[in-house]
Amino acid sequence: MKRKTNQQVAALTNRTTFRVRFSEIDSMQIVWHGEYVRYFEDGREAFGKQYGLDYMSIYREGYMVPIVDLTCQFKQSLSFGEEAIVETRYIACEAAKIKFEYVIYRATDQSIVATGSTIQVFLNLNKELELMNPPFYLEWKKKWNIL
Repeated sequence: MKRKTNQQVAALTNRTTFRVRFSEIDSMQIVWHGEYVRYFEDGREAFGKQYGLDYMSIYREGYMVPIVDLTCQFKQSLSFGEEAIVETRYIACEAAKIKFEYVIYRATDQSIVATGSTIQVFLNLNKELELMNPPFYLEWKKKWNIL
């Protein structure tokens, strides 16, 4: 599914549903702002599982992918017990990076709760930055017709 977002086209998309847990709310009875980063992580994990780009597969190939850039824009609050959906959009680029955009929706009315993005880079197991796309990543892109 391709969708236009902020001038960028999502090459692949995953949608994952979650329910807000009591431990995720703050004293104002809404989700603490830091939890949205965790929801993005949940989205990346679900994306990786669906498309074969999960953290342990990347690690088995000899790489780590730390986040070097993260944005989050809050639109509305979520509360305890609410169901929400995190949509994770893979944004193709030629550089040796993995770029995602996120939209979190309230499940009941599909209103946008938060948006954001992350950029991850490739480090080898010596924690050295890889400037070229690793071979396994190029193969992954080819498999999903992203090249």
